[in-house]
Amino acid sequence: MVGESRITLFGILNGLVLTIAALATLYPIVYILAISLSGTSQVIQGSVWLYPIDLNFKAYADVLKDVRIPRAYLNTILYTTLGTAINLLVTAIAAYPLSKPDFLWRKYWMLGIVLTMFLNPGIIPNYLIVSELGLTNTVWSLVIPNAIWTMELIILKSFYESMSSQVREAALIDGASEYRILFNIVIPLSKPALASIGLFYFMGHWNSFFLPMIYLNDSDMYPLQVVLRDMLIFNEGSGAGLVDASALAPQAKKNATIVLSMVPVLLIYPFVQKYFAKGVMLGAEKG
Repeated sequence: MVGESRITLFGILNGLVLTIAALATLYPIVYILAISLSGTSQVIQGSVWLYPIDLNFKAYADVLKDVRIPRAYLNTILYTTLGTAINLLVTAIAAYPLSKPDFLWRKYWMLGIVLTMFLNPGIIPNYLIVSELGLTNTVWSLVIPNAIWTMELIILKSFYESMSSQVREAALIDGASEYRILFNIVIPLSKPALASIGLFYFMGHWNSFFLPMIYLNDSDMYPLQVVLRDMLIFNEGSGAGLVDASALAPQAKKNATIVLSMVPVLLIYPFVQKYFAKGVMLGAEKG
């Protein structure tokens, strides 16, 4: 019968593999959440593995009372917002001329851009450049050197190329400049692709850990990921031995901080997921 669905061996195996992958992805999140909401003695004894035991929110209260956490949160929000905005603006501008077939030396520009994905000078030359420019220990050291990511530039360039050239030609006939075409026509029509690469940029800045450790010297400027790293390292092993039942298990506080760091991403991703999938697919199309 036409339209009748059949259960095949491939479908069963595919469903099984996807189920295992989903469980392997979700379990660490469930485990971290369970630890952060469990009582001290249960955490120390290692009896928590899937759901909270002796439910309490003391770990979250202690984390939010720590002066480092709210400050680190604000720092991360600032770095992520500013960095993503600069990334999207610069990438949108740079991808436009590269998408035009008549752009001078277009192939050589693209070759040089692609080579940056394979030839990296390393952290020392980058640090020397940032230091000579006087950007160390400032927010600009985290956003200016990473204003464009090569893969995101290629995705947006491909998306521009998939757009109809008739719109641009009609605008040129009407007397519009290239800047007006870009900002009034091309960019508004590129929202799916911009949302797609914007998610990558957002995740990169939100989870940035290495660059802040290299370029920032003032602990008051540390983002959330660096503060979390300090908590994980310097509190390591402090839960060994006998622990007072009224005390808070270090593992619970660490995991509570991890959960709080994931909340913004979990809140934002559902709203941009459709643009993410659509942007990637459209950026891969030609014609």
